[in-house]
Amino acid sequence: MKQRLLTAAGLFVLLGLVVWQIYTPLFIVVIALFSAIAANEIMHCAKISNKFILVAGTIVGFIVPLLSSESIFEPFVPTYTYLKFLNLIPKAVYIIVIVIAFFLAMLKDYEHTKFEDVAMALVASLLVPSGFALFGVMRDLTGYGNQLGIYLLFYALITALGTDAGAHLGGVKFGKTKMAPKISPKKTIEGAVSGVIAGLVLNVIAMVLYNRLGDFKLTATQSTVLLVAEPFIAFFSMMGDLTASVLKRNFGVKDFGKIFPGHGGVMDRFDSSLFTVPLTYAVALFIVG
Repeated sequence: MKQRLLTAAGLFVLLGLVVWQIYTPLFIVVIALFSAIAANEIMHCAKISNKFILVAGTIVGFIVPLLSSESIFEPFVPTYTYLKFLNLIPKAVYIIVIVIAFFLAMLKDYEHTKFEDVAMALVASLLVPSGFALFGVMRDLTGYGNQLGIYLLFYALITALGTDAGAHLGGVKFGKTKMAPKISPKKTIEGAVSGVIAGLVLNVIAMVLYNRLGDFKLTATQSTVLLVAEPFIAFFSMMGDLTASVLKRNFGVKDFGKIFPGHGGVMDRFDSSLFTVPLTYAVALFIVG
């Protein structure tokens, strides 16, 4: 318990630093590091032994978030300059090159590298980092320096963290009916309901504070849509957690990694967020558009 608390304190300090520097390259560098570590964790759990795929997949996992927004390196790299760089080569070309490189690596080491290894490596190095890249996309969704994008990002994170904490506490206090006993025996329906309620309450508080303190306030329609969508996003937050549990069971591991003592790896901390952030992005496109 002491180790968990110390790690949690360290994570809060890191979060505070990232929030403080959210409009500097430090923000996306931290996200890119988390993305690379998450990709590496998944490949190691999947027991991928091909060195080229492991190294290349980790590097790709780091690079993907760096391509999230043309404003991501402001103020050090002007938006128009980075946009020119991003437009040099279509992103689809990068994906095709990565896929072909991984399959060539499989052919070179066919005795130890299976198709399943390539498929998992592509998920780990492209799909998962694309979820992390949305952190940058969300920040700049309404324009560099516009607080609404940051609020929407925190809306997604509050939904994930609030639902997870509420489900844990509610399950301990009221839990009786197992939700998915074969996947995660400790999760209960009562805990899930508590998690949805907790996430909603925390987001209502955050919304009130934002509308009082923020420079770009939510309209009545935007507020209504976000509050109606929150329970559904909270539900899929729990589905993200269960999906990660299924993967860990398939891999035969307790945690994806050990970078956060007492808390597991990056994927153990961000499994729910990688569901809530994309769903929030979809809702954000609707209400901002």
